[in-house]
Amino acid sequence: MSRHRAPDADDSTAYLPRVPADTPSDQTITLPVTPAATRRPAPRPAADPAATTVLPPIPTAAGGEQASTTQRIPTAQRAPATSQAPGASQVPSASQVPSASRAPAASRVPVADPEMTGLLGAVPVVPPRPDEPADAPTPPPAPRRGERVVKLRPEQTDEGYKSVYSELTRPTIGSRIRAGVRGLGEIMITFGVVVLLFAAYEVWGTTAVIGDHQNSLDQQLAEQWDQPDAPVVGPTPSASPTPGPPGGIARLYIPKLDKQWVVVEGVTQKDIRYAPGHYPKSADPGQIGNFSVAGHRNRATFWRLDEVHTGDKIVVETKKEWYIYTVTRNHIVKPSAIEVVAAVPGKPGVKPTVAMLTLTTCNPKFDNYQRLIVHAELTREQPRSAGRPAELG
Repeated sequence: MSRHRAPDADDSTAYLPRVPADTPSDQTITLPVTPAATRRPAPRPAADPAATTVLPPIPTAAGGEQASTTQRIPTAQRAPATSQAPGASQVPSASQVPSASRAPAASRVPVADPEMTGLLGAVPVVPPRPDEPADAPTPPPAPRRGERVVKLRPEQTDEGYKSVYSELTRPTIGSRIRAGVRGLGEIMITFGVVVLLFAAYEVWGTTAVIGDHQNSLDQQLAEQWDQPDAPVVGPTPSASPTPGPPGGIARLYIPKLDKQWVVVEGVTQKDIRYAPGHYPKSADPGQIGNFSVAGHRNRATFWRLDEVHTGDKIVVETKKEWYIYTVTRNHIVKPSAIEVVAAVPGKPGVKPTVAMLTLTTCNPKFDNYQRLIVHAELTREQPRSAGRPAELG
């Protein structure tokens, strides 16, 4: 270790001994002071700015800093770390120096300050451990039981890393089967939702639409019946028959169900879409024969027709008369049994002797592979001018 003289001609020269690397951080190194009489002057070399060492200010015990001093140490005169300058006495250790000759507490340099000791070259700065810095990355948690850690594999293209794949996302036979089952399940769920929406429309939407059309037909029928009868004129050879006025031909009441409808002419799908329809070749209301009417099995028309049984009343209203029928039979037949609407129900070709009423609809509900038939016989009639019949309340 080389010995250097302070540039300010102090009475003592500080020797900086080499501190072993295993010195505890809480140990304090005492710098011994050599009397001025025993030191040997050394020639002062020319100052070389490129080969000087600047020591930082040393903190004092009072919390301040000693005046900053700069020691210019020529590079050529620096002794190696393992040698001692000629003429210099052996530097005793801190434990061999008497307490009386030790430097005051203000000149003691604590080794615990790594920045200061690193600058002095006494103790090398120990690199911090990985767990000490606050911004150190947190290690990934250990996988739990049943989990599998798979390294991601980036795919490099000419434009760079375009996407990232892993072994878990690679398609397999099992994953394709699961994807197919999942897609089929989604299709079935969608189909079920569509069916439910259609059923809701049939229950509530169709009822509202038919109700509006029934109100329009009822208003048209009332206006038609309020008009005076046209005078009867003798037929002329050139006159051609004209179709009757559009709209209803009668009103149909079932008191037990608290329902009423306007009956239109015709039994095609277009005719009976919003109202019951009269079979064109059957008898008119109140006449001898079979007044036959067909209707859909929806909530707005003949939905509850199966609740009508023998003895129940059915009322038909025309422009001038009320006709009251009494139910005689309620039964189910095949769609091909057209004899139920014959002049004498069940006996085609037989001449009728009484006035009958027949109602037909699909059976069961929401299907049409059967027909529900209700037969009724005319029991009495009264003029429309006499008011509503007692059967209607």
